[in-house]
Amino acid sequence: MNTPRPSIIVPLRIIGLLGGVASGKSLVSAIFAEHGLGVLDADRAGHAALRLAHVVAAARDRWGAEIVGPDGQLDRGRLAKIVFAPGEIGTRERKFLERLTHPEIALLLMQEAAQMSAAGVTAAVLDAAVMLEAGWDKWCDKLVYIDAPRIIRLARALARGWKEEDFVAREAAQESLDFKRRRADVVIDNSDSTEQTRSQIERCLPTLLR
Repeated sequence: MNTPRPSIIVPLRIIGLLGGVASGKSLVSAIFAEHGLGVLDADRAGHAALRLAHVVAAARDRWGAEIVGPDGQLDRGRLAKIVFAPGEIGTRERKFLERLTHPEIALLLMQEAAQMSAAGVTAAVLDAAVMLEAGWDKWCDKLVYIDAPRIIRLARALARGWKEEDFVAREAAQESLDFKRRRADVVIDNSDSTEQTRSQIERCLPTLLR
């Protein structure tokens, strides 16, 4: 299946957030929002994309009726087990899902950005775990890397109810942390208190918006 990538017109300034799993992108997004920036949440858009009728139908054709729950929607838990399975099988199935959903997510995000722009918002942060893999970094005027040691990120993931193997599988499906850090214009240390993270964001915000 070859789904064409939509032609995207970015209607406002976008600051992309990079980081490892559970690095704190949601917290950083919320702090940016305190300063009037919009938040483009690719995870939320991804959930919406998985509810689209043609996406559900394509997933059912690929993985069988058991991938659809009693409510007629995709069972995201079962789907995750398939696309984050180790080895070549998981990689192949994840690539299929990405080709199916990434164009839909892109359109949803840009529709939201257009709505923000119409409401007078001039800048937004983009929180997307697979931003580099999807090529959405091309939309961004600046990139911010959110840094936190693995032991802290793993503890945060476990506190969410994840298992360590879930953490490892999701991190393995993304670009390396070193690559993300090298791509960034600014690095934020989110290993300590929220106030320290907020202070760093406030110091670099004028540069990011310039």
